Amino acid sequence: MRMRSSRLSRIILVMMMVLALATTAFAADPTQEAGTKMIECSDCGALGVVLSDECEAVPCDTCGGTGYVQSPSNFYNTPLSLLPPVIAIALALITKEAYSSLFIGIIVGAMLACNFAPAATVDAVVNDGFIEAIKGNAGIFLFLVILGAIVALVNASGGSAAFGRWAEKNVKSRVGAMLATFVLGVLIFIDDYFNCLTVGSVMRPLTDRHKISRAKLAYIIDATAAPVCMIAPISSWAAAVSGVISDNNLELGYDGMELFVRAIPYNFYSLLTFVFIIGLAFMKFDFGPMKVKELSAQLNGDLGALENADNEEGNSKGKIIDLVLPVVVLIISCVFSMIYVGGFFGVDAWGGTDCAGDFVGSFANTDATVALPWGGLITLVLTVIYMVARRLIRFKGAMECIPKGFNAMIPPIIILTLAVSLKNMTGALGLDVFVHDVMQGASSGLYSMLPAVIFLVACLLAFASGTSWGTFGILIPIVAAVFEPGSTLLIVGVSACLAGAVCGDHCSPISDTTIMASAGAQVNHVSHVSTQLPYAITVAAISAVTYVITGLLVHLGAPALLGLPIGIVLTVGTLFVIKTLTNKKGQAQ
Repeated sequence: MRMRSSRLSRIILVMMMVLALATTAFAADPTQEAGTKMIECSDCGALGVVLSDECEAVPCDTCGGTGYVQSPSNFYNTPLSLLPPVIAIALALITKEAYSSLFIGIIVGAMLACNFAPAATVDAVVNDGFIEAIKGNAGIFLFLVILGAIVALVNASGGSAAFGRWAEKNVKSRVGAMLATFVLGVLIFIDDYFNCLTVGSVMRPLTDRHKISRAKLAYIIDATAAPVCMIAPISSWAAAVSGVISDNNLELGYDGMELFVRAIPYNFYSLLTFVFIIGLAFMKFDFGPMKVKELSAQLNGDLGALENADNEEGNSKGKIIDLVLPVVVLIISCVFSMIYVGGFFGVDAWGGTDCAGDFVGSFANTDATVALPWGGLITLVLTVIYMVARRLIRFKGAMECIPKGFNAMIPPIIILTLAVSLKNMTGALGLDVFVHDVMQGASSGLYSMLPAVIFLVACLLAFASGTSWGTFGILIPIVAAVFEPGSTLLIVGVSACLAGAVCGDHCSPISDTTIMASAGAQVNHVSHVSTQLPYAITVAAISAVTYVITGLLVHLGAPALLGLPIGIVLTVGTLFVIKTLTNKKGQAQ
C-alpha cells in the first residue's frame, strides 16, 4: 500500500509540475499569450500595414492594423491539435501502411482546422497541405532524384559491387560492418538529409554482404544522422540553433554558437545513442521487432529490401574508386554549395553580404533546400562525364539511370509530401502554441527537475509534429525565460530541449529524417519505424533519468559533467540486463 501511495504521490507531483508550467505569461505578442486564439494576419504578415495601389503604407483592413487575427478554427490551441498526428501514427503502427495512415491524419487535421466545412476541408488538404508541402520541399525532392540517379550510375558502373567485394575481404564480421556504418554516419555531420542518403547508398553493399537487415541499417543511419548533427558545431543543425537564439535576441550569457558547444556534453540522448549502437554491435544481440528482422536476414537471407531496390552487379570492370570518387565529390560539392548559398564568398542567395568570409555564419545563413540540389547536380554531371570517360557505361546507359534513380525515390517523396502536409495541418491547429502554453513558466518547488521535464516535453512535441527544428525553435525561448542567464542549469536545460527534439524526431514516423533513413536503406518505412522504436524509447528513458540525476547534481553543488559518465554506465548496464532477459526468454521458448 505504501508503494502504491508513493507512486501515486509522485504521479500527482509530476502532474502539478506540468500544470504549474502553464501558469505564467511568457510572450510579448498575442500569438504567444496563454490560451491565445490569435494568429498572424496572412495579408500583412503581422506588420499591420499593406501597400496601397499608390505604393503607400496603409493599415491592413483584415486585421485592423494590429497584425493579428483570430484563428478561424474552433479547435486552435486545444488538446485536439494533437489528434491528427496521433491518429496517423497509431494507424501506421497498427496497419503497417504509411500512405493511407498519413492521409487520414491529414483529413482529420483539415476537418478540425476548417470546423468540418466540406469545401473548406478539401481546399485545406489540397492547397495548405499538398501544394504547400511540394512547394516548400521542391529542393529536397530534386536532391533525392539527383542522388537516386547518382546511386544508379554507381551501381551500373560496378562501383558498388567492387566495394562489396572489397568489404567481403577486409570487413570480416557483422560487427565490423555495423561499426563501419556507424563511423561513416558520424563522419558525415554537416546535414542529416545528406547523411542519411549518402551513408545508405555507400554502406548497403557492405551490410548486405554480411546479412544485416535493411531495418538494422536504417536504424544505424537514423541513429547517427540527426544525433551527430546536433553535437557537431559545423553543421546545419548547429547553425539553426544559433539562429534561433540570435533571432529571438535571447539574453543567455553566451552567444548562440558558444551555448551550443557548451551544451554538447549534456546532450545525453545523442551521446548515449552512440553508446547504445556500439554496445549492441559488440554484445551481438537484438531485441523486439528488430530481432525478428535480423534472424530472418541471417537464417533466410531476407534482408527486407524494397522490391524496386536496385541490386544489379553492374560492369565487372568497376573499381572501388568508382564509388568513392562520386561520394567525395558529392561531399565537397555540397559543402561548397552550402557556404556559397549562405554568402561565404561575398553575396548570399538573397543579396546579403553579412556572412562574407564567415564559414560558420554562412552555414547559419544557408538554405539546404537550395544548396543540396546545387551540390547534387554538380556531382551528377561530373559523375556522368567520369563514368563515360572510363568506358564503364555508355552515354545512353547513363541517361537511363536518371529515371531509374527517380523511380527508386518515389516512395520517400510520397511519404515526405504526406508528412509535411500533416505538419501543415497541425500548424493550422496551433499544436506548437498548445505546447508553448503547457511549457511556459516554471515551478520553484521542482526547479532542478526541469531539465528532465523539458526533455520529455520536447520528445512529445517533436514526435507529434515530426520536426526537431520547429521543436527547439519553440522551446529554447521558453527555456531562456525559465533559467538564470549563464547558469549551469540553463546550459543543461537548453541541451535537454535539443536532445528531446532529436529523440522525438528519431521516433516519429512523420519525421523527414526518419523518412530519409528509410530511403537511404531502401526499406519499408513502417518497418523501419516499428523496429527502431523500442531502441529509441530505451535510450530516451535512460536519458530522462540522467537529466533527473544531473539536475540533482547541480542542486547539490556537484559537477554537472558527472551526468554523462553516469548515463554511459546506465546505458551499458541496461544493455546487459536486456541481453540477459532476452537470452532467458529464448531458452524458455
